Amino acid sequence: STAAANTIAVVDFETTGMGPTQGARATEIAVVLVQGGRITGRYASLMRTGVWVPPFITQLTGITNAMVAEAPPASEVMAQASRFVGETPLVAHNAAFDRGFWQAELARAGCAAAQPFACTVRLSRRLYPEAPDHKLGTLTRWFDLQRDGRAHRAMSDADVTAQLLLRMQDDIADRFGAWLGGHDVDHGLLARLQRAQRGQLQRCVQQHCGSASAADQK
Repeated sequence: STAAANTIAVVDFETTGMGPTQGARATEIAVVLVQGGRITGRYASLMRTGVWVPPFITQLTGITNAMVAEAPPASEVMAQASRFVGETPLVAHNAAFDRGFWQAELARAGCAAAQPFACTVRLSRRLYPEAPDHKLGTLTRWFDLQRDGRAHRAMSDADVTAQLLLRMQDDIADRFGAWLGGHDVDHGLLARLQRAQRGQLQRCVQQHCGSASAADQK
């Protein structure tokens, strides 16, 4: 597998509410590319949807109605984000939330959203059952990750999630190196591990690398 094939894109949205099905829209997106154990690229933008930002959201995120009024249109931002990500698979902290907005906002922009998602919340539950909880803020403090900027801004959250992902990749490589057999801790393995039962992680790695080896030999 080529190095580029093992790039992962970490995505984070700030929004006006809980979900697109309830009429919420995105106010900001950030994407951080991770490859070869480091961050290799970043994209972020506010976006204008014409939807009102409620005061409690402004309080949480610092994003005001005036800021989104001056931002580029959502369709333009999402088209740029889509080009930036390409076919790279995605990771988010609480992926169901971000996947919902990724798919809904791309659909509105007339772009496809075929990328698979993995979730750092689900992975952290498997890998770190001893953590106090699996919120991003808690894990940031627990692992002493470096936060640049305020919580609940897309780039700050995406950047911390990318650091968390890198930590997870390192920990998986350390714990299961004997069974990885030289394979990278790629998106496919992460997606399998997040679905595995906690006691089955080693077997999951063995199965993945066995099937990856078989695929490599074809």
